Formats: sequence, structure tokens, C-alpha cells
Amino acid sequence: MNSSSNATHIPPPPVMWAQRKDKLFLTVQLENCVNPTITLKDNSLYFHGKGGTSNSDHEVLMEFNKDIDPETSKYHVTGREVIFVIMKKEDSSGFWPRLLKDSKKVHYLKTDFEKWRDEDDSDVEDHEDFNLDEMMQSMGGLQGGGAAPDLGDQEDSDDEDLPDLQ
Repeated sequence: MNSSSNATHIPPPPVMWAQRKDKLFLTVQLENCVNPTITLKDNSLYFHGKGGTSNSDHEVLMEFNKDIDPETSKYHVTGREVIFVIMKKEDSSGFWPRLLKDSKKVHYLKTDFEKWRDEDDSDVEDHEDFNLDEMMQSMGGLQGGGAAPDLGDQEDSDDEDLPDLQ
């Protein structure tokens, strides 16, 4: 299971991740993967599947930073990826400082910025779409390309006599 001890190295698939207080979102990006071997335990996920452009084997064992609840966690295999919603155990809920137990950076793991929320964003609805036009309209500016409003001859407090440049 641990790919570093295998005589023949099986590469890990690319994995994207994001979190909320109570769950993790993992996406294993492996096209044409059918019937993968998936084992969820209290603190780990094992994935082995065949797929990708060369239809080769991919394998990864991820030991999580804290405990998860394998019973209530789910996954869905699509034609392009395997999507996981992994529930955190009650005593390990909250935002984790990192996904994996080992703090060493791994090349196959990337942050899923589309699903990512920071701790202070936790009150934002999960499915809320970011709409720049709507935001700018509510702030009252930058659409329509009109001219800036005329503020008249207001004197600015910065407009004091400044010495000439030398």
C-alpha cells in the first residue's frame, strides 16, 4: 500500500482537496477509472485504480491529519474523476491546518480553490456563486463606463504648498 516501499513504483493520481468545519472534499482526477479499490479508515484513504491516458495503475495512501468518519463518508465515481465527501469525526471537526498527517508537501495534492472556504467564510452558503457584476452594482460603481461624478471645487487637505523637486 505504501508506494515508497514497492519495488515497482505506482504513481499517485492527482488529488484536489478542500475543507469545511465538518467535512473534506477530495477529488481524485483519474479519467476512465472503473471499479477502483477504495478503503476508508478512521484516519486514512487508500485508492488504487486504473485509468488516465495510458490506462495505467495509480495508487495512493493518504494518512489524514485527524480522524474521519468512514461510515458517513461518501464517494462517487464519474467518467473523469472520483469525488469524495469525507466527514470529519466530531472531536476532529473544525478547520485542519493541513490535510495529511505528514507536513511534507506532496506533488500530487493540490488545493481545490473552487470549493475552498476559509474559517471566516464558514457562514457563507456552500453553493453561493461569486458574481463580480452583482457585487460591483451593489457597491454602486464601475459598470456602464460612465464618467466619474463631478465633485466640484473641493479643496483636498493634502493640497498644501509642497517644496519644489530638486
